[in-house]
Amino acid sequence: MSLIPYALTRPLLFGMDAEAAHELTMDMLARGQRTPLQWAWASPRVSDPVDLAGLQFPNRVGLAAGLDKNARCIDALGAIGFGFVEVGTVTPRAQPGNPKPRMFRLPEAQALINRLGFNNEGLDAFLHNVRQSQRYTRPGADPMLLGLNIGKNATTPIEEATRDYLLCLEGVYPHADYVTVNISSPNTQNLRALQSDEALDALLGAIAEKREALAQQHRQAAGRERRVPIFVKIAPDLTEDQVAVIAATLQRHGMDGVIATNTTISRDAVQGLRHAEETGGLSGAPVRGASNRVIRQLRHALGPRFPIIGVGGILSAEDAVGKIEAGADVVQIYTGLIYRGPSLVGQAARALRDMRKT
Repeated sequence: MSLIPYALTRPLLFGMDAEAAHELTMDMLARGQRTPLQWAWASPRVSDPVDLAGLQFPNRVGLAAGLDKNARCIDALGAIGFGFVEVGTVTPRAQPGNPKPRMFRLPEAQALINRLGFNNEGLDAFLHNVRQSQRYTRPGADPMLLGLNIGKNATTPIEEATRDYLLCLEGVYPHADYVTVNISSPNTQNLRALQSDEALDALLGAIAEKREALAQQHRQAAGRERRVPIFVKIAPDLTEDQVAVIAATLQRHGMDGVIATNTTISRDAVQGLRHAEETGGLSGAPVRGASNRVIRQLRHALGPRFPIIGVGGILSAEDAVGKIEAGADVVQIYTGLIYRGPSLVGQAARALRDMRKT
């Protein structure tokens, strides 16, 4: 159990600008990880192992990408009790993202809107940070899995996006337990166009080919197989026909799983609230229904064995159970962590463990 109850720190953080509070929190975690200060937020990890995509997840609750874009806080976040942590999105070159202000709370709806725009320090800095984590300095000390999320630079024309994804894939491949291809952020111009039939087919075909080349390269170097699973993260703002096409394309190119879903551009659930008309992706409770709908459609299209990571609107243990009931195998949280605090991780993990026992 963490030493500092989140109820004491949340008023301070919510009294600040949302992005300033985010940066303060990440700085504190980065400075405190791997020191005695980590006990301030650390909690035991719930044991509920599950095999998925050739990996063993220590439990079924993970952190979604976006919180730790530069992979600065892997050990600090793992100490909260996550079974897996996904960091990024990283792009080949550093970029500042969109102009500020670009992150807004909608507390009445337990939601956030962000238009950060893949702000990050670039691939080289990202990989340097990954290599500082305990998984490399103390290999085998922690069973937590690490996902590395990749994207394209804002200045890269959409017709050249594949180049950016392949550069990132080559860079992160030796360090990832799994790689996520992010084609669903609404905050990089035209990025979601990569979810369309021909664009997705071309992108995933190139990624599959590159992955096989990397697997062969690492097999020759290390003398053993290293075939890193690849997941694709999609949006909630898709029709059932679009979901079906995406599902078929994932299977055709041998992708290992899908993450459903990213943030939504819909504002139906927050009309009239302060900040509701801000441009960007809406996360939190309002996206729960759309995310679960896409998960159910994916499960129907993909069959019972294809791995699905469910994310979007988990603010309670019951919400996590709902994701599994919709068809997900494991779940991720982000906005729920901001509104509910670190205790949500253990609560959700225990609920999913108990669900398997019944």
